Order: sequence, then structure tokens, then C-alpha cells
Amino acid sequence: MKIDFDGLQAFVCVAELSSFVKAAQQLHLTQTALTRRIQKLESLLDARLLDRTTRKVELTATGRDFLPQARHLVLDATRTLTRVRDKAQTGGGHFTLACVPSLTTHVLPELIRAYAQQSPGNALRLLDASSHDVRAAVLDGQAELGIAINGEVHAELEEVALFEDPLTLLCPTPHALQGRRTVGWTDLQGIDLIVVSSFMATRMFLDYQLAQRGIRLHGHFEVQHHATAINLVAAGVGCAILPSSTFENGDRPHVVKIPLTGPVVKRRVTLLRRKQTSLSAAAEGFYQLTLRHFGKRRRAH
Repeated sequence: MKIDFDGLQAFVCVAELSSFVKAAQQLHLTQTALTRRIQKLESLLDARLLDRTTRKVELTATGRDFLPQARHLVLDATRTLTRVRDKAQTGGGHFTLACVPSLTTHVLPELIRAYAQQSPGNALRLLDASSHDVRAAVLDGQAELGIAINGEVHAELEEVALFEDPLTLLCPTPHALQGRRTVGWTDLQGIDLIVVSSFMATRMFLDYQLAQRGIRLHGHFEVQHHATAINLVAAGVGCAILPSSTFENGDRPHVVKIPLTGPVVKRRVTLLRRKQTSLSAAAEGFYQLTLRHFGKRRRAH
């Protein structure tokens, strides 16, 4: 069967905008030409995809089932054509990476610096998002690769464990705990704590791990982002429990990082890609570089 890319693109555009008028404007077509593309695709598939009235456009049951596959086909084709065009024009390539914000302080800049040295002609677009949204971006084709916190296994995602990231205590100075080599979870009772939102992957992971051991902590201050928590610690507001990778001693004055023990709680950072989908040359280069980088780190430890 011949693939009707124009028809697929027209169908996806109409379905996402719920309007022939808006879709025709976005695709720079007349409504008549857009309608013909949809009709040609429906004829090819021998199935009706859209129900159109004078007031609205709705997907048929077949259309709803077909939309995810059609969207992937359009995204894959568009991405492939863009790669070929860009490489012909610049001699380089580009790709999109989705990553959780907590890794953009130290881990990701180190990787991007090494990638820039390895492939100076390539460009990288970064989507910083929650762990859930990183997975969604890779699944939907918005990003070729993702770096996220381990979560629920998805049948269409390939995940490679990169490293384990222990939770640590960030403590302002001066503070009663600042001279400790390690701090136990029970030592935090009565301490002014700054915690990240319960919707963040780190917080959900922390609460689950501690609940299994009968430990409950209550924060006096709740924030949405790790960087905000670090700012509050630096201001002397209180202590924060954050992944070790988000902070290195010396990053900020009057803030020290102390390992948390009893137990040591670690989150696992993983590299994501869609299964059975080839990567662009630019993304493949970053993928292999990342595997080598963390392979060396594991051997060093």
C-alpha cells in the first residue's frame, strides 16, 4: 500500500485542532484541498476517520484508534526530512533530548560539554520536564532520547540504568548538624525541613522508601523545584533533602552536603529511547557517549 503522507498530515492536523478551517490555515491549503486529502486517505483505508457537521468535527471510533499511529508516522517522517535537510545545509545534525531538571546542575552540562567537543557541528535541543513528561516526550516522538528517574516500565521504551543517585542533606551554616560526617533519618526529627512538591519524582520516591521503613518526615516549607530548595538553604531557612547530583560542596557559600544513612536511599537515573526505532546520527552519538561516560564512572567506583 502506498503511504499517503499528505493525507496523514491533514488528518492529524484536523484531529488535533478539531477544525477544518484552522487546519487548512496551518497547512496553507484551501478547505477544498484539505477535504480532498482527507477523502483520499479515507478511500485508501476504506474507513471513515472524521464526522463533520456545520458546527464541529469529531473523530470516528476508527479515527480515534488510528490517530496515535498516524501521529507517529507524521512525526517520524517530518523528523527524518528535517535531519536530511539540515545535514545537507550545515554538514551537521541535531536532535532533541528530554531530561529531568534536577540533572541539569552538574550531570547534564558535563555530558553536553563532552558531546560538543565530540560533535562540534551538531545542535542539541533540550526539553527539561518532569520524569513523567520526559517519558511522554520520548513516546510521542518529541524527543529521541530522555534521561529520567526510574519509574513504571513501559512496553515501548528501552531503559538503560546510568547511575544510582543517593539522597543527601543540604545543611546551612552555621547549623547544629553541619559538622556531622553522616546524618540518620531519625536525626531530622524537629529540624526545619524544606521539601520538594509531592508531585515530583524525587519526593514520591522518598516518601515510598521511607514509608516502607516506618519513617515519616514533615517539611515546614514545600517548593516545586530543587533549585528553589537550594536557594532557601543558602538563605538559612532550613535543611533540604535532595539528590546528591543536584549539589556539590563549594557550589554555594554557607551550604554543606551531608550523606544520609540509616538507610541510604537512592534513586536510579535511566537513559530512555523508543524500542525498534532508529536514532538519528546526532542522537546516536550522544547515546553512545552517555553509555561510555557512565560505564567509566561505574568502573572508577
